[in-house]
Amino acid sequence: MRSARSVTALLRRGAQQSTTKWPFRPTAEPRNNFGAVLARRFLSSGTNGESTQHRRVFGRALPNWEKTQSYRGIVLALGASGCLGGLVLVAVDGDLIPVQAFTSTDPGEGKKKLVVLGTGWGGMSFLKQIDTRQYDVKIISPRNYFVFTPLLPSVTNGTVEARSIAEPVRRMLSSTGKQVDFYESECVNIDAVNKKLLCRDASNVRVKGKEDFEVDYDYLIVAVGAMSNTFGTEGVKEYCHFLKELEDAEKIRESVVDCFETACLPHLSDEERKRMLSFVIVGGGPTGVEFAAELYDLVSEDLASLYPSVKDLVTVTVIQSGDHILNTFDHRISKFAEEKFQRDGVTVKTNCRVLKVNEKDVLVKEKATGQEVHVPFGMAVWSTGIGTRPVLTKFMKTIGQTDRRVLATDEWLRDDIAYLFEKADIDKSGTLEIEEFQRTMEKARERYPQLEVYLQRQKFRHVVDMVKISPGDAKEKAMHLNVDEFKKSLAQVDKQLKLFPATAQVAAQQGAYLAACFNALPKKDYKPEGPERIRGEGRHRFRQFQYRHMGQFAPLGSEQCGAELPGDWVSIGRSTQWLWYSVYASKQVSWRTRALVLFDWTKRLFFGRDSSRM
Repeated sequence: MRSARSVTALLRRGAQQSTTKWPFRPTAEPRNNFGAVLARRFLSSGTNGESTQHRRVFGRALPNWEKTQSYRGIVLALGASGCLGGLVLVAVDGDLIPVQAFTSTDPGEGKKKLVVLGTGWGGMSFLKQIDTRQYDVKIISPRNYFVFTPLLPSVTNGTVEARSIAEPVRRMLSSTGKQVDFYESECVNIDAVNKKLLCRDASNVRVKGKEDFEVDYDYLIVAVGAMSNTFGTEGVKEYCHFLKELEDAEKIRESVVDCFETACLPHLSDEERKRMLSFVIVGGGPTGVEFAAELYDLVSEDLASLYPSVKDLVTVTVIQSGDHILNTFDHRISKFAEEKFQRDGVTVKTNCRVLKVNEKDVLVKEKATGQEVHVPFGMAVWSTGIGTRPVLTKFMKTIGQTDRRVLATDEWLRDDIAYLFEKADIDKSGTLEIEEFQRTMEKARERYPQLEVYLQRQKFRHVVDMVKISPGDAKEKAMHLNVDEFKKSLAQVDKQLKLFPATAQVAAQQGAYLAACFNALPKKDYKPEGPERIRGEGRHRFRQFQYRHMGQFAPLGSEQCGAELPGDWVSIGRSTQWLWYSVYASKQVSWRTRALVLFDWTKRLFFGRDSSRM
């Protein structure tokens, strides 16, 4: 261990060196630089003799350091050497942040306990960005791998192998070089009062009598994802497949092959063969449509030649409750998908509601006529929506959130936009003058960045027009706005602002945003950067999460794809399919999975899809 004298000598020599040779990255702010940080630390510690020596050294070194920029992390590096006795100050972006001093050699002691539930897009994105030097991080999940979920439909027909899109969690954590503990277990209960989690061993090998254990936490990151929502429809869980997990895709793949093999048995009637080869997909969203397209490709390109006696009996039916399939996409993509399915012989039933799922058929009610129709199937896939997992449903009941589909985590989700306008109505007259409204809209835009997107829609054009009215015109026209009427018009917008699409890119961006908040948490406690609070005083510590939409794809089979990209750019066709290949290959989480996926795609071009059931 070096003495204080040798350390100060090193610091004095370092102060005379060029800043380009220093290994730490300079920040943009020159105040509270390295010399100032260390001077305050050294001048306020040690014996009288040591303090005198520190003042003498820094009296010569400090002027040189003040001419340079500050260096983040430098105090943390020196504190870890053990010669300073403990970490007291950390320089972050030029500011001094007091933290709890510690002298223990245990890297986890003195840190807040941060637990992450889930190894999906949100959880792993958070773990990649979180600074484990500030927190004692643990991750809990019943599966020890990450799944590239956008390629799940490709697993159902054998285009991509299951292991090609799965990356072990421990391998991902090892590649980051961060100290994170992983427990392969399932969280079955959240005790928010005592900050404890009840977990259960999720492995196949268990120690009898020790299946359950508790984990303490200071901060809890809930990233367990969602599960398929049956909406209480009878028979769905018993007779339908879901497509949310890797295991679901493998089961669907086996079931498709089983249906073909069973249909070839000699003792079946023609009616039974036809039913066995009838495939029904409930839900015309991106997952349902992509699976229907993948299934059609599998049948037409591979299985038709292997099962020639029954190939003409195959039917694929998509049941959609809305007017069109892919109704969240641009109408041009939706129209192209419907026309392509019609050419391919894929039946699309729109404006139909599933009442019940039986063992051999689906009971459907047509909204236009009110007629109930039985649609037979050999295999049915349910892909209509998502819901909360049991552990979250149970937790939401304990905190009184029984009327929500998702967990409301903080005041960002609990406040309503309409409350801004109630607050702006100072005289409680029920109306707002245009000037008051304009000031309120500026606050709303700062608080809800996504508001700008929805105000561009036609039915909110009158709102935009009022915002653009000049102050002079507003006074001259004496224009007023009825608060109650405006609250009604914003009700739907308020819901859409809070519920982002349940996609991988949303979860990944939210995970990275949350990690950035935790990394800067000590600084933002005393230097908040968010907008003013509308329920209370002061400002929020952080700016609101702003989702950046990177576009979305809709593979439609036969090497054709639809793409909706930023800038209102819509592309449809074979060239878009190659764009889909390049994007999904580049977004793989490791070179291993990227190589495996590319190999699977190449293998399919030369040898077709594997139809064996193993």
